[in-house]
Amino acid sequence: MKPQDLVRPEILALKAYPVPSSEGMVKLDAMENPYTLPEELRRELAGVLSRVAVNRYPTPTPQTLLDALARRMDVPRGMQLLLGNGSDELIQIVITALARPGAAMMYPSPTFVMYSMGATFSGMKAIPVPLREDFSLDAAAFIARMKAEQPALVFLAYPNNPTGVLYPEEDVVEVIKACKGLVVLDEAYHVFAGKSLMPRLPEFSNLIIIRTVSKLGLAGIRLGYLVGRPEWVQQFDKVRPPYNVNVLTQAAALFLLERLDVLEDQAARIKADRTGLGKSLAALKGVTVFPSEANFFLIRVPDAEQTFRALKEQNVLIKNLHPGLRNCLRVTVGTPDENRILLTALREAI
Repeated sequence: MKPQDLVRPEILALKAYPVPSSEGMVKLDAMENPYTLPEELRRELAGVLSRVAVNRYPTPTPQTLLDALARRMDVPRGMQLLLGNGSDELIQIVITALARPGAAMMYPSPTFVMYSMGATFSGMKAIPVPLREDFSLDAAAFIARMKAEQPALVFLAYPNNPTGVLYPEEDVVEVIKACKGLVVLDEAYHVFAGKSLMPRLPEFSNLIIIRTVSKLGLAGIRLGYLVGRPEWVQQFDKVRPPYNVNVLTQAAALFLLERLDVLEDQAARIKADRTGLGKSLAALKGVTVFPSEANFFLIRVPDAEQTFRALKEQNVLIKNLHPGLRNCLRVTVGTPDENRILLTALREAI
């Protein structure tokens, strides 16, 4: 007996999500905050974690942490939160809950690959709707397709990954109003965009927002949170594994939410450096830079595969995107030193 005899054909056809080794590399491939916590804060966190009862299962619904998130992230009154092992798990929870036989999911394309992968896992019909050439959203075309297909679920990344584009709020609102299904607004990069629909969440009965603390500088603890009306959250909670957020993550998140200013200061530094890096990338011969409201840039080069390999040989790791994004690479905004190394390596690679 072989896997090919039992595994679903659509799973056999998939490739696992690629996470390359980054040992010894200038790591600019995963949209991480490049800054570590200050030394004193790390020592305090170590003390907190040393007192965690790792012999016990985590609290399934850690109310203190939920309350802290609601307060620090300005969650509107009356909304509920659900925690996940990163936003990836929450995306899969939502998809699983809505994956009735024949149900469809829609999203702009290109976008975060986990939406389409989630559709494959669950058997949902995936309907990608192409963005314009400049990766902006054609809201009218999207809405027209949505009315024709009647998807149960729509994903909008705000800003989008891997393009960095922040769709106009009025376009997003029009999509929400026109949708007969559920709209998930993925605000993973909200701290860099400076915009969010969180304050408007109570206006729409078919809207939920998913976020992560990963881009704030806590990618290693794997914590995502979903915000929506109680009637939605209660259904998604049935799909959530009972102990999906471990005790160390809960303790670290609670500790750092009370010191959020440190992470927000780092995000402000990244935003400031984004401006300079974007100008420097655009000045390179043969490089097209697309505007970004996230902590990364999508760039187009004459030969993405050759450039990617040449950078890797210089120990600079960026993201080589799928063929649907013709000759495009994604580069994370790093520290000033990392950005200088990237620019020097790119000049030699192109």
